[in-house]
Amino acid sequence: MPPPVPPGEQLIVRGAWVLTMGPDGALEDGAVHIEDGGVTSVGPYRELRTRHPEATVVGDEHSIVIPGLINAHTHLSEALIPGMGSELTLYEWGERLVTPVSRNLTAEMAREGTILKAAEMIRTGITFVNDMFVHSNPGTRASLGVVEGLAEVGLRGAVSFGAEDALGDTTSVPPMTVEEVLEEHHDLADAARESGLVGFRYGIGTLLGQSDELLEAGAAACRENGWGVHTHLSEVREEVVHASLRWGRRPVSQAAHRGFLDVPLLAAHAIWVTQEDIDILAGARAGIAHNPVANMILGSGVCPLARLRAAGLEVGIGTDGAASNDSQNMLEAVKMAALLQKVHELDPAVISAETVLEMATIGGARVLGVDSQVGSLEAGKRADLVLLRGTVELAAVHDPYQQVVYCAGPGSVSDVWVEGRRLLAERCLTTIDEAAQIARGRSLARAVVREAGLSGVHSVL
Repeated sequence: MPPPVPPGEQLIVRGAWVLTMGPDGALEDGAVHIEDGGVTSVGPYRELRTRHPEATVVGDEHSIVIPGLINAHTHLSEALIPGMGSELTLYEWGERLVTPVSRNLTAEMAREGTILKAAEMIRTGITFVNDMFVHSNPGTRASLGVVEGLAEVGLRGAVSFGAEDALGDTTSVPPMTVEEVLEEHHDLADAARESGLVGFRYGIGTLLGQSDELLEAGAAACRENGWGVHTHLSEVREEVVHASLRWGRRPVSQAAHRGFLDVPLLAAHAIWVTQEDIDILAGARAGIAHNPVANMILGSGVCPLARLRAAGLEVGIGTDGAASNDSQNMLEAVKMAALLQKVHELDPAVISAETVLEMATIGGARVLGVDSQVGSLEAGKRADLVLLRGTVELAAVHDPYQQVVYCAGPGSVSDVWVEGRRLLAERCLTTIDEAAQIARGRSLARAVVREAGLSGVHSVL
């Protein structure tokens, strides 16, 4: 197994194309120089090689270099339950699968599931993951296991606890108290702060899944602590109907009414939105995480990307969770983001490959408020980048943007760096013992499914 690049070593990452996703655009025969975890310069390969003759060179004249992909929305709480609910609507899926599992999740399952899915994410070029860990297991502080897992792997990210205490008849288990929920948020924020590479957002599983008491307390905590919010908004038609019946407001208006748009807010999905909803979100400079694969599997609808972007909203791309996608393949999500719009609008020109790749890189960084650090390859930013090379998918590169969006797969991802640390070296993971992690994941997956009463084929149907 090739060793990770030692911290502090100078490195030049070279490609036939460097897609900076920044002011420099696409550089032919370009390169990126990194040192001490940061990007020091981006430019023509020969120029950088002349300036840094002592630097190690990775890549060649046939490779493509891109910024690390940013997974703008997922649920690592679903890491151990893929492939179980693909024939259910969102509400059925939540009641029959996610809720029974969430009350049995532990910090160990969170940690090991995070490491397991990190292997999959890294292999598809993800360097930043925005997670919402949904659980309802009192006393476990299960969400903190995500921070431990990300720290062990070396993956950058943001974490949130997707608490819900108003699940009605979906479970007989008493909900966590408001005090317990807020304590876990504070503990998760502290753990993220201490980790170095991980940020924190206040998580709201769904507005409808929380009591008015918890919504009020959460809004106050966000104002007091300056926390941003990570939630779902207007994912399915039923959500809009139930919100209107409960509060007399649509989900976006209710979020604004509660004060959640007074702080930085990332809303996953935003499918069933009116123009008024879009204007409210745009006025608050909210970010949107588009999850095309999960939306298709659950039959939720099609995100109105053109209308969102026309209003000035930043949109990133997410895989969504391993029980609603059911993978963490970011390259697949990127391709589907383009194809879904094309077939929905019956217009192949409705969105370009460059636009979609922008959403998966600098767009995702803007959505998460980290674009000063990551999302594009520019001097002064952190060294989070991906090298694609050496596979049949890249044998003939005509348009590098289309090559990445429509042709590349996990096998094309050769090397991945986060903060200058090489997490994938010539397709070998350097911080994860993949075979051992798969074994641990299998054991924990069997345990949580058994404890949730979901064992057996078609057990959630």
